[in-house]
Amino acid sequence: MSQAADADSSQARVTVRQRPSAIWLVPLVAVLIAAWLVWTTLSSRGPLITITFESAEGLQAGQSQVKYKDVVMGTVQSVTVAPDLTHVTVIARMTPEAEPLLNERAKFWVVRPRLSAGAISGLETLLSGSYIAILPSAEKGRAQRSFTGLEDPPVLQTTVPGHTFLLKATRIGSISAGSPLFFRGLTVGEVLGWDVADMAESVTIHAFVRAPYDRYVHEETRFWNASGISLQFGGDGVRLRIESLRAVLLGGIAFETPSRPTSPRVTAQDAVFPLFADEAAAEGAGYSRRIQGVAYFPGAVDGLAKGAPVTLRGIRIGEVTGLSLEYDRASDSLRVPVHFEIEPERIADSAEAAGRGPLANLTRLVGQGLRAQLQTTNLLTGQKSIAFTFVADAPPAEVKIENGAFVVPTVPDQIAGIVEAAQGLIGKLEKVPFDRIGENINATLAGTSTLVNSEALRQTLISLQGTVGAAQTFMKGLDSAAAPALQRLPGIAAGLQESVTRLNRLMLGIDTGYGENSRIYRNIDRLLAQLNDTAQAVRVLSDILARHPEAILRGRPDVGVTK
Repeated sequence: MSQAADADSSQARVTVRQRPSAIWLVPLVAVLIAAWLVWTTLSSRGPLITITFESAEGLQAGQSQVKYKDVVMGTVQSVTVAPDLTHVTVIARMTPEAEPLLNERAKFWVVRPRLSAGAISGLETLLSGSYIAILPSAEKGRAQRSFTGLEDPPVLQTTVPGHTFLLKATRIGSISAGSPLFFRGLTVGEVLGWDVADMAESVTIHAFVRAPYDRYVHEETRFWNASGISLQFGGDGVRLRIESLRAVLLGGIAFETPSRPTSPRVTAQDAVFPLFADEAAAEGAGYSRRIQGVAYFPGAVDGLAKGAPVTLRGIRIGEVTGLSLEYDRASDSLRVPVHFEIEPERIADSAEAAGRGPLANLTRLVGQGLRAQLQTTNLLTGQKSIAFTFVADAPPAEVKIENGAFVVPTVPDQIAGIVEAAQGLIGKLEKVPFDRIGENINATLAGTSTLVNSEALRQTLISLQGTVGAAQTFMKGLDSAAAPALQRLPGIAAGLQESVTRLNRLMLGIDTGYGENSRIYRNIDRLLAQLNDTAQAVRVLSDILARHPEAILRGRPDVGVTK
């Protein structure tokens, strides 16, 4: 029994294991596929960004898109109002392709229909709906996921080559974002905007000049406000200047560069230039040297204002910088100092004179009779200017310096001189005894009236009338007596003329028979001459009697007779 038990215990035991079923592969594959789908979805979604706007007008969650050049770069996920109720927050899911564009220089704005003075934009959104536009920067920057959107589209929506310049102005005027920049009548750029951070002293305007026109901007370039219409009344008439119709509607800025600039081309970004009020101010800024002067004019200075020209022999050499009313203690009176600036660089070939100094030059000119005089440049508006004129036999004057300004001696203006002469004439006329002259004239007129109405003058006129009637009767009788004689004179003259004709024929025959040297020829020739004289005398007599019938009684008149 024990051996049998040992034999059973020594026998090996075989255990059969169960293998996993193949059906477990299905959920495993499903998990792997789900993980792959999740990874693929997450990797293709792109980053999530946040954009804040003042208004979400036209934006809808799940529908509005983010585009760049009409290429979809993302979709708006949600639109919510900020807790402080000051703005709205837009969350957008971007595509992976848009991730390199999302840096600190990227700009976002809502594209919707807009109507401005410059153009109409966003009309395509009337059918497709509003969307968010993105403008990436060509320059690389730090990656960013939170942005502040623009309320208005940027002026430049593409990466246009060119330069941006900063213009310092005291006032913006009618200049706005998008206002054009002009160079010699061509539109070469736009105003991008202005800084609002520091406006205590000036306004900084960002002006963009496109290439290749940006290479014409130098350190000597002058920018001025070309907005609206410039209408000026001056001594040369009315001047109307319009840069362009766009400048009238939108405002504008123009600039000019000397044809031969002495400074190199400006290549630095954000170079600073002053913005002048108009073209005249920009032109005057090209002269660096200025001499300060002051003049005290006798009488009123109405019509003279700041900016009025200062001329020398009709050529502008400066302008008035200011005038005021002050009390002069020395003379215990009021006076008006008129301050002005002289730009000596406007005078050609003045280098030698500049070497002598302004005081020596002005003293020399004043010694030659130079004086400052007010002149009316426009009779319609009453505008005045300061004219430097040379006065003959001017009294000696001294050039003084007050507060760094040269005091130029003055003379009364032309109208004041005319008024003074008129006042002198009126004073002389007031001294004439018109009352006494009037009394004498009245006495003379009374004597003349007595003479005209006297009986003696009436009798004289009656006698003169009778004499004239007798003379008329005599002349009528003379005409009746001389008429027959005058009628016969033309017949007598005709007969004499016929006789002369016959004698001429006879002389032709005698000349043929006897020749020119015969005695008969000479006698007949003298006879013909006498007959010609007789005929001429009769003709003259007939003419005299025809014009002066009274010659039969009084004889031949001494005038009107030609020999």
